[in-house]
Amino acid sequence: MLNRYPLWKYVMLVVVIVVGLLYALPNLYGEDPAVQITGARGVAASEQTLIQVQKTLQEEKITAKSVALEEGAILARFDSTDTQLRAREALMGVMGDKYVVALNLAPATPRWLAAINAEPMKLGLDLRGGVHFLMEVDMETALGKLQEQNIDSLRSDLRDKGIPYTTVRKEDKYGMSITFRDSNARDQAMDYLTQRHRDLVLSSQGSNQLRAVMTDERLKEAREYAVQQNINILRNRVNQLGVAEPLVQRQGADRIVVELPGIQDTARAKEILGATATLEFRLVNTNVDQSAVASGRVPGDSEVKQTREGQPVVMYKRVILTGDHITDSTSSQDEYNQPQVNISLDSAGGNIMSNFTKDNIGKPMATLFVEYKDSGKKDANGRAVLVKEEEVINIANIQSRLGNSFRITGIERS
Repeated sequence: MLNRYPLWKYVMLVVVIVVGLLYALPNLYGEDPAVQITGARGVAASEQTLIQVQKTLQEEKITAKSVALEEGAILARFDSTDTQLRAREALMGVMGDKYVVALNLAPATPRWLAAINAEPMKLGLDLRGGVHFLMEVDMETALGKLQEQNIDSLRSDLRDKGIPYTTVRKEDKYGMSITFRDSNARDQAMDYLTQRHRDLVLSSQGSNQLRAVMTDERLKEAREYAVQQNINILRNRVNQLGVAEPLVQRQGADRIVVELPGIQDTARAKEILGATATLEFRLVNTNVDQSAVASGRVPGDSEVKQTREGQPVVMYKRVILTGDHITDSTSSQDEYNQPQVNISLDSAGGNIMSNFTKDNIGKPMATLFVEYKDSGKKDANGRAVLVKEEEVINIANIQSRLGNSFRITGIERS
């Protein structure tokens, strides 16, 4: 007996096959060698950047299939990898280090297929190849910075309360030792600091000393925060590389796995992911003239840093606030189409910034960009030797009392 089916079932089968073949077509078109340009340090790629890229390629007689601004990044497609490499070299010399110029592979899907959201299948590291990084968070440095913040906070509290002390020193296991003039000052400090610092355990030592150590809960929170902060930073940097379906996840207590399928420029990826950076906010010392700076006569509480153009800036060594207190930062453009960075601080950072700026309205404050890059060398323990680079990216007068949120403007384009 012959099996018969209704006509609508045959029609539905044909439609399903046609639609399936249609959405499988992007896999046949392959990929174009491409160069992707994204902004760094709060700089966003714009139409002006797009014009600069097009002009550079034209001057170097490099033919591109297309150059477009897509989702805040510029993507230039080429016919061959040789042309792609030439374009990258040309653009890296022009764009400067405020932009990330990276090799990439862009799907060659026609526009009519992209219009119906037909995309090629995403292939993972096993099928497509790529690079696998296993990174370790430097907990010693992270907890050391927290220890320094606690020392600054203790000194500030003692000064504000008028309690005389002699020294505040670092101790083992990220503890601190405070020496007072007498036992009365020590007892007064014990009562006051116990109320102010719930995350510290205070104990008396000798007749005129206090020892402060962080609670186990505070140390655990600091370690968790350090790992999560690094994961967020790495995810943002992976986005600059434009890799499809990257993997950034925690492994164990202090390690992070990064997988980048299909990445071409592994050296550039390592450079971008391996660099660590932070911001420091410091008060500018306006009491030192340029002749003293040129001769190296700078007060002991100050030091000289430079802008991108090499202009010296004398600033106090005391750091008002570091990037450790930054919970979020986004780049945008102000009303004059100039780059700006919107900063959000945690509660502790907001209090520090508020207390400092209320007493220093009208004074210039500098934003120092500090970056640690891999030198390619190893120390005796096999760890990478980092090179420290510093640059003053902004100087602005404190116009009002700042809090948990503010913005940095006046950042010059490269």
